Amino acid sequence: MEPDDELCLCFRVTKRKVINYLRIEKPKRAAQLSECFGAGTGCGWCRPFLKRLFQEAVEGGTTEADLPSAEEYGRRRANYIRDGGGTPPPDATPIDKSP
Repeated sequence: MEPDDELCLCFRVTKRKVINYLRIEKPKRAAQLSECFGAGTGCGWCRPFLKRLFQEAVEGGTTEADLPSAEEYGRRRANYIRDGGGTPPPDATPIDKSP
């Protein structure tokens, strides 16, 4: 995943925004990442990835988490939504309709 790819597809929050939030705001808990443009408060798909970035920032000072490519990330989220994992808000990035 590249820095300008969306990490939270519900609220269109990029990986770069999350990394900058971590660097500047230094949240004490992963849940505080929701203050970064609502990241993680939609369908819930991005929460494990947000937690991974948070843990790296806290433990090692880096935010180079090994995340899937934007295409793979989108496909996995689409499957998550189709399988009943969460409901994105109406104006979220649309899910891929292919299986």
